[in-house]
Amino acid sequence: MLRGKTAVVTGGTRGIGFAIVKKYLENGAKVVLFGSRKETVDKALSSLRNENPDWEVDGAYPDLSDARNVEEAIEAVKEKFGRIDILVNNAGISDSTKVDNYEQGQFEKVISLNVNSIFYAIRPTVKIMKEQGGGCIINTSSMVSISGQPGGVAYPTSKFAVNGLTLSLARELGPSNIRVNAVAPGITRTDMVAALPKEMIEPMAAAIPLRRIGEPEDVANAFVFLASDMASYVTGEVLSVDGAMRA
Repeated sequence: MLRGKTAVVTGGTRGIGFAIVKKYLENGAKVVLFGSRKETVDKALSSLRNENPDWEVDGAYPDLSDARNVEEAIEAVKEKFGRIDILVNNAGISDSTKVDNYEQGQFEKVISLNVNSIFYAIRPTVKIMKEQGGGCIINTSSMVSISGQPGGVAYPTSKFAVNGLTLSLARELGPSNIRVNAVAPGITRTDMVAALPKEMIEPMAAAIPLRRIGEPEDVANAFVFLASDMASYVTGEVLSVDGAMRA
């Protein structure tokens, strides 16, 4: 579904991001994954290359809070692969702090990584996509961007912002043949969730109409669809992948 396309995936070393990278490679894309540290990037690359030596995958670890650093990393991808067809902004952090327990700078830190870093990646990538005649951008949102959550207000605030950015850029960039969408995952079996005891996971699953926790692959499949030509007339959407839980 993605043969001949080059993708950049931020937060691509584990969890949903790693599943996206793997699904993209399985579907024929060349992928550059961004991680927070050299060690995690090297570990992810080693795992992928051991699984299939023919996959074209590379990695980098720019500081996503530094606009110039991100721009340089994006330009390096263009220099090596000649184009960027897909940008997945998946890197982010969650939060569950009660409002009266926030420490100085904590709110700003969540907003910076979950919103500002997306803009820092999008701006240089849009320039490349306009020059090559189009592309697609997919942002990771969350089910709490639709309904909020009882605590950790910085996180749903950041994801509401991601939705607004997605819809607005879809309208702005449509004439340049650049599609912009978001995926809003529900509870997903990432490392953090998988480590929870069975007595905590079972009530979570019971509250979901499909009666199961989502798998990273469930979410990654949505990213494959939105990046593919099958979604060539889909833009400005926030696609929920949450088993209809809706928080």
